[in-house]
Amino acid sequence: MFPGWAALLLAAGSGYLLDAAFPDRGWWPILFPAVMLLFLALRGRNYWWGVLIGMVAGSTFWLVHIQWLTRYLGPVPWLALGLLEAIFFSLGTGLIALALTWGPVAWPTRLGRIGMIPVVVAGLWTLREGITAVWPYGGFAWGRAALSQSESPFAPLVAWLGMSGLSFALVWLAAFILALILEPGLVLRWRIVGSVGAIAVLLAVPAWPTISSGTTTIAAVQGNADAGLFANRPPGEILSDHVSATLPLEGRDVDMIVWPENAADIDPERSPDAARILDAVSERIGAPLVTGTITERDATFYNTSLLWKPGQGVVDYYDKAHPVPFAEYVPDRAFWRGFAPDLIDLVGRDYGIGRTDNVFDIDGVIAGISICFDIADDGLVTKMIDSGAQVVLAQTNNADFGTVDHPTDESAQQLAIARLRAIETGRSVVNISTVGESAIVRPDGSTQASLPAFTAGAMVEPVTLSDTVTPAVPLGRSIEWLVAGVGSAGVVLALMARRRRRTGA
Repeated sequence: MFPGWAALLLAAGSGYLLDAAFPDRGWWPILFPAVMLLFLALRGRNYWWGVLIGMVAGSTFWLVHIQWLTRYLGPVPWLALGLLEAIFFSLGTGLIALALTWGPVAWPTRLGRIGMIPVVVAGLWTLREGITAVWPYGGFAWGRAALSQSESPFAPLVAWLGMSGLSFALVWLAAFILALILEPGLVLRWRIVGSVGAIAVLLAVPAWPTISSGTTTIAAVQGNADAGLFANRPPGEILSDHVSATLPLEGRDVDMIVWPENAADIDPERSPDAARILDAVSERIGAPLVTGTITERDATFYNTSLLWKPGQGVVDYYDKAHPVPFAEYVPDRAFWRGFAPDLIDLVGRDYGIGRTDNVFDIDGVIAGISICFDIADDGLVTKMIDSGAQVVLAQTNNADFGTVDHPTDESAQQLAIARLRAIETGRSVVNISTVGESAIVRPDGSTQASLPAFTAGAMVEPVTLSDTVTPAVPLGRSIEWLVAGVGSAGVVLALMARRRRRTGA
């Protein structure tokens, strides 16, 4: 066991390395030494030492990982969210410390130490990720271990296991290799064979085959519009930016046009002028238009995606089901305003929580609709696939998280989530942003087309449609519950072993 000060240094280094595994740096192999360093720091510790070590590691990771939040909103939201996530991280590492310290008492054989303890700690890691992905206020499903692997050879596992299952497999691999390294009396040959064999087993899982059910030609338009929260632009300029980037497509063979979140900054249902503009664009290109806007119904505002057809107007709409707390609405406003009234008042209106389905039937093509952070919500992604989505349209507005002179990691992190969703669901994903990064991702996770950030343009591509059902879609939550349950049961057995030893002593 390391001295306390050394364990805290290891924790800080672990958190920093953990962030480096994610985009924009995207050094995915470094996830494994990062997790190993953290587990080394936790070995031999009691619960409260585990919490302290986890708080250091979690704070280091989260405050680096979401530094993009400071670009416009300043340090207070960044510190609040980062430290909240670090608290959850630390509660999880407290339990992992108990499993690492008392697990060898519960499973005293070599097979138990190498075979069981890595499963338990990976299950506890997955449990913590699963809770924070849904709670509080709908959770923040960012920073999960799986999301570091969007371009790694381990990415195909997500089609079999889902996001939580992939996180479990990655953390298990790190814990298993560490157990082999630390196991006393084990010859070097078996340490190497075991490590290489575990890696080979995970890499040997084949990619889930995607069967095409046809193609549809999609024009995804990035207007390079400053649509940020504090953008001081006259109404209609963001709409104009996207019109300007779309009209050069006239004469192209297009089945649908997709604009990003907030691309129509004037609601065409309440503005005849905006409606005429959408009609004109849709008629000239000769295709239905999917666009983001802000709508109002029954005195409630919604972040909405509209399906617009010329001469018909809105034929379908999706209201964002997972608005971001403290950005798109303030939960328990009266309570939180007492802590930071000036900051809370920046969110001048609360968007409602959408209750509509998240698919559009676009001339026979069933498209799943995701608005911004919706793409990180496992439940919403499963819902759209269960509703028959053949392609995913991920509309987003990243203008709050960087400028051409000061880009941040946020859009790259979000694109990584979209890339894994493509593999997980066996669907093409059209990730279209106001300012980028925008890309069309094939079902195998490869990039079919892309647009650089802060550049106006359009991607016009024949996009693969699919009705494939990967194992991850029906089984993903079941896998999460299973491994989280194994982790919880394992730490209970470790605590019982501790009690028996102390009682015997």
